[in-house]
Formats: sequence, structure tokens, C-alpha cells
Amino acid sequence: MDCVRKIRHFFTVQKIPGELDDGLETLDEYRMRWRSVRIIYFTMFLMSLGFSIILTGIWPFLNKLDPAANKEFMGLIVAANPLGQMIFSPLFGWWSNKLGTIRLPLLSSLALFTIASAMYSSLELKPHDVKYWMLTSRFLIGVSSANIAVCRAYLSAATRLSERTKAVSMVSLAQVLGFIVGPGLQALVTLLGSEGHTWLWGFFIFNMYTACGWINVLMSTGNFIMFLPTIFQERKVAAREIMIMKGKSSEEETWKSIKPDYISAWTLIVAFFVLVFNFVLLETLGTSLTMDQFAWSNDEAIYYMGIIMSTGAVIALVTFMCINPLCRIFPENLVLIWGGFALMVLGRILYIPWGDAPPKIAEVYNVTIPITGNATTDLKPDNEIFLGCPKTQQWCSLTPALTLTQFILGYVLTSVGYPIGVTLIQTIFSKILGPRPQGVWMGLMTGSGCLSRVMGPVFVGSIYTRLGTNWTFGFTSVMMFFSMIWLLLSRKRLISPRLDIPDPVELQTFEKNVGINSQFTLPDSDMKDLKDDKIASENDLNSEGTELLSSQKPLNILTAATKA
Repeated sequence: MDCVRKIRHFFTVQKIPGELDDGLETLDEYRMRWRSVRIIYFTMFLMSLGFSIILTGIWPFLNKLDPAANKEFMGLIVAANPLGQMIFSPLFGWWSNKLGTIRLPLLSSLALFTIASAMYSSLELKPHDVKYWMLTSRFLIGVSSANIAVCRAYLSAATRLSERTKAVSMVSLAQVLGFIVGPGLQALVTLLGSEGHTWLWGFFIFNMYTACGWINVLMSTGNFIMFLPTIFQERKVAAREIMIMKGKSSEEETWKSIKPDYISAWTLIVAFFVLVFNFVLLETLGTSLTMDQFAWSNDEAIYYMGIIMSTGAVIALVTFMCINPLCRIFPENLVLIWGGFALMVLGRILYIPWGDAPPKIAEVYNVTIPITGNATTDLKPDNEIFLGCPKTQQWCSLTPALTLTQFILGYVLTSVGYPIGVTLIQTIFSKILGPRPQGVWMGLMTGSGCLSRVMGPVFVGSIYTRLGTNWTFGFTSVMMFFSMIWLLLSRKRLISPRLDIPDPVELQTFEKNVGINSQFTLPDSDMKDLKDDKIASENDLNSEGTELLSSQKPLNILTAATKA
């Protein structure tokens, strides 16, 4: 027990950081606030994992359940998840705004996530129309994942301006790791094989495909427990912080006084769509692309893509650690453009094939071949004669092959550029909106990301299978390039709204704002300091800057005065 207490003491915050110790919250409130934020991190990770964990295995699993299903139907199944999320994200955001709490929306969505994941893992028990049951389960998982909008809105409300970039970096890290770790877990459970084990008189099937759903069930049950009142308590600090900085009398008055830049907000929503579209396209296409271009079997594609994506997770982790230090040196908007979008553009261009010959051509595998006399045998899809780019894709014999080198280089650039882009878009977006309730706005941003994840798989089915790699990656390269140019032209608008230090006159009547029982008066010398600080802050405003944080001195003087 002594050891447990020591470990608990080690991980417990002992004091509020000096730059935040201004009387806005107590140490216990600070601890509870950050516990709630870390639970949000885990929830974001789980929701992303729920989407990505089946991506590399969905085609072989669908092929096992229904050999007649084609890649276009696979695209619909993958798209069902983000479609459900896109439809319900603004609704979940509106619901949480209406309730004034995020607990009920999150508990409801996690319960649905658990049921839908169990449904996916039980598909082999369905005798008929299995592919439609798979489509339904993925749609329901998408509906449950609409809670991401609620999580993002709460993160904006539960962090102070000086904490926002780091907090959004961490939640984006959790989300991206969920996208990348999922295929890694799928690769790990390939050791179970496609037949796996059957328990409980045939009612529980545990193999390389169903294990992914059961992992989701286990983790979502734990996540549900985390949101119970004894563990999770909401602590919203952003509106109160800006209320004091603006010298307003209520949080509602504060956010109504700050008008958001709607052009910048919609610019970032569109940029988020483009960025996520390119990332998810690569994740969705990864397995079938490597099977087509490098003649890998189902098991090889799942295994090697799992390794590549897990390596990408490590690169993303290092990148996330660098975002906050980078933004202390360079403006956030410029890091977004040159560190995020520019690298993504290069990554897409690298995927335009430069091989000197077409890929290996595979035969169609829904055939039998004679052995001796009248005897025939069915050939499996993994038979060597069927590995490579299918004959049914006519471009295979006309388009140069993608090389493994350029595939890996492009993936590395994506693993660096995507984390930077997705983090800073959300950071700048939340600051532009200000302290207002952001549930609906975050629902719109989440919906734009979901729309890209709907279109990505459909894009694979319609463009890649019909026109090939040149058209696919040529189109995405142009899309990324023009998005980067638009952000570059809009860079001066991509900054947080200006927050002025309260006038001394407002401070004199602060009794109304904070509920102090008696008036207080600051000395003339302190009044002069406040005026000088305000003038200095106005002179130092930089149009290229990422945000203007008010000086802590007036707030410290104010705290001392209220305590007196």
C-alpha cells in the first residue's frame, strides 16, 4: 500500500504552474480539470481506433464472408462509419450545448459504440446478407463516434489560452495514434489466423478479424466507466479567464462581445476537409494499393501495412512533441502552412508512379482449374498466380508501377505533415471562435472531416479502380496545393481575436463582475501601471502573430486587491 501511495503521489500535481497561479482556480479544481481533459484524450483515441482498426482487414474479412462482394461495396462499408459521424456530429454538439453538460451524450454514445462493435465481431454468426449487417454495424459505430465534436468543444472550454496549443496537440496526437495504431493491432492479431478459435458452443468466434471488434468492446467499457460522476467532473475555465481579461460581468456577455471571423472559420473547416481526405484516402487505399503494386498477399499486405503504419505512429509522436516548441518560435499560422500543408503536398506528389514498368498483372480468381481428367480444384485468392494488379483494372497494364521507396517516403512525409496540420487547424479554429459554446461549430468541423472520410473510400472505388494511380494522386496533389495557396493568402486572418486588458475604470467596478461584497480602489501608481501595460500591449500587436495574451500583471494586482 505504501508503494501505491508513493506512485499515486508521484503522478499527482502538487501545485499549479507559476504562470497559471493567478487565483482563477484552486489546486483541487486544477487537478479535476486536467483529469477530465486526459479522459477526453483517451476517448478521442478510442473513437479513432474504432474506425481504423478494421481498415486493413475489412477487405479480406468481407471476402471471406461474401466472396461475391466487390471493392466498391467495401468502399461503402468504410464510408458508412464517417457518414454516421457526419450526420450526427452537429446534433451531438447541439445536444451538449442544450444540456450544458457533456456526460449524457458521451455515456449514450459509448454504450452504442460497445453494442455496434460486438455486432461487428459477431458477423460470422449471420447466415444471410452478411455484408449488409457489416454495413449497419459500421454505420452505428460512426454514429457513436459523433461524440468527437462534444470532446473537442469541451477541450476548448476546459483549457486556458496558454494551454490550448499543447492540449489540442495532445488530443490530436491521441486521434492520429488511434488512426495509426489500429492497423498495427490488426497486424498483431493476424497470428490468430482467419479461422481462429470458437467458444461457447459456437456463439463466440475469436479470429484475426473479430478480435478487433472485441478489443473495441473491452476499451469502450472502460471508457464508459471513466465518465461516471465519481471519476469525471466537468471544469470549464476558458470563458471565465476571458471574462476577467475583458472585464465583463458574465461569461455570456463575454463571448457575445467577441465576434468570430466567419471567413477564417470556414476556411479552416475546408482546409480540415482537404487534409483529412488525403490522409484517410491513403489509409483506406493502403492495403489494396500494396497488393496491386507489390503483389502482396492478403496476409502480407495486412502485416506489412501494420508495420508501416505503426512506424508512422512513432514519427507522428515525435512530430506532436515538436509542435508546441515550434509555435513558440514561429507563428502558428505559418507552421500550419509550411510545416503541415507543404509536406502533405510533397507526400502526394511522391505517390505519382515513377517506376519503369507496369506492376505484375494478376489473373481473375473466381475460377477453377483442371488437375487430372475431370477433377478440378478451386484456387485461393492468395495463390501466386492471382497476386498483383487485377486484369479487370485496365490501367494496370498501361501505368508505371509505384516503387516501394516512393511509397515509404510519401508515407513518412504524411506522418509529419498531417499531425502538424490537423493540430494547428483545430487550435486556431478554437481560438478564432473565442469563449462561446463551441459544440455546433466543432460539430461542423468534425462533419467536414467525416465528409472527407465518406468521400475517400468512394473515391477509391470510382477513381482508383477505374483510372489508376496517376489520376488518383495527381488529383489529390492539385487539391492539396490549391488549399495551401488559399491558406497562404488568408494567413493574416488566421490568428486569434485581440483580447484587451481591462480599462482601470472597469477594474474600479469589478465588484459587479466577480461578486465581491465591497468596492476596492487601486493605488494611483497601480492605475498608471495598468494604463502603461495596455498601451505597450497595443503597440506590440503583431499582425502575423498567433495570439495576443494579456499581461499577467493586472490580473495579479486584481487578485491581491480582492484578497485584501
